[in-house]
Amino acid sequence: MKRLKLLVSLIVTVLAFLRLSVPWYHAKNLAPSIEVHFLDVGQADSIFIQTSSGVNVLIDGGNNSDGERVVSYLKAQGVKRLDAVVATHPHEDHIGGLDRVLNEFPVDRVYMPNAVTTTRTYEDFLLAVKGAKARVIQAKAGVKLDVPGLEGVFLAPNGDYYEDLNNYSAVLKVTFGSVSFLFAGDAEFVSEAEMLKAGYDLRANVLKVGHHGSDSSTSSAFLAKVSPEYAVICVGAGNDFGHPSDTVLKRLSDARVKVYRTDRDGNIVMRSNGKQISVSLNSSATGYGEGPSREVTAAAASQLYSRNCDDAAASPNG
Repeated sequence: MKRLKLLVSLIVTVLAFLRLSVPWYHAKNLAPSIEVHFLDVGQADSIFIQTSSGVNVLIDGGNNSDGERVVSYLKAQGVKRLDAVVATHPHEDHIGGLDRVLNEFPVDRVYMPNAVTTTRTYEDFLLAVKGAKARVIQAKAGVKLDVPGLEGVFLAPNGDYYEDLNNYSAVLKVTFGSVSFLFAGDAEFVSEAEMLKAGYDLRANVLKVGHHGSDSSTSSAFLAKVSPEYAVICVGAGNDFGHPSDTVLKRLSDARVKVYRTDRDGNIVMRSNGKQISVSLNSSATGYGEGPSREVTAAAASQLYSRNCDDAAASPNG
């Protein structure tokens, strides 16, 4: 009997030791989670997705001048390689920094729509893709994100030709447990109407608002189908385009969506266990995300929502 008790005691001790000292033990016992980082890159888009299982996906890379900043941010998150890079469409404020990223990290797959332009930025991007020797996959409606451990599907583009490059935007829906994120790129009314007509399941807890909050995106019908709890607007402070539009802000406030903006909140990080979402904001919105982060409490979220309502109410165009 004493030997049995001693054996049990030894087993418990060994297991406790393994739990404290062996990295793989921790990795296998971490609760599955996802983080979505909306980087403050001014009047541009760059979004980083990371899961507890080690999946790393980057959507867009900001302007040309943002490349080093994005690379530094990824390194700070412990990134050694990227499972996928999504270049939503060939505008400089989305692909400008991707050449720097592709030259720095091994990349398995690059998703991009069948859209071309003659800019030097696009040429630099294509050369970087070639140099990375990544698998290139056309991003279009119905294509699934081929990344083990992450469920994603492209809902746009649905057509083969558009007059505006924005409507070629690769719109990606990522689902983790019962939580979904919809990344709309710069998709405008034309693309939104096609997604609505196709009858896709657009519902998402979080909407990355299309085209920096321009009044050419986020139609009332589209917003109603997405029915988000949160919206994120990637936008630069004092930009020359009047983004985000007062009209869009009013639509969001009328729909009682909590809005976060990179021009005010800096880097925005959303974490989820597949059931709930928590939000952390960077306090240095004008410093491109260099200040300390802060967790958003329920009270703070309420204040942000109220502030958004105030903005829309004060708008002469509302």
